[in-house]
Amino acid sequence: MTAKDVGLLGLRIKELRKEKGLRQSELATTLHVSQQAVGSWETGRTVPGADTLNVLADYFNVTTDYLLGRDGKEENSTDTKDLSEIMNSIMTYNGKELNQHDKDVVEGLISAYLNNKE
Repeated sequence: MTAKDVGLLGLRIKELRKEKGLRQSELATTLHVSQQAVGSWETGRTVPGADTLNVLADYFNVTTDYLLGRDGKEENSTDTKDLSEIMNSIMTYNGKELNQHDKDVVEGLISAYLNNKE
């Protein structure tokens, strides 16, 4: 999985959890995992295993493809809005969240890099 995929997976889990009006601890109890595990998924620090991914998809009544961000678009296409959302949700350095200016700088660097690859 790429960093973008991990970030999108975390965003999708968080959005679906909030749509159900659940706290991380409540989802964790339902899935028989720790609240820290749910938090780590949502921030992109870790990725749920295949079995847990299937349980999440069943619980939220979505496909695993949806959770993984597979929506039929080209695999390598870069959507700046998606990148911005991901950067805002997962950007930390040495365990501390970056301020918005630093996030913008990193996002600009990544966007420039991806645009030059094409």
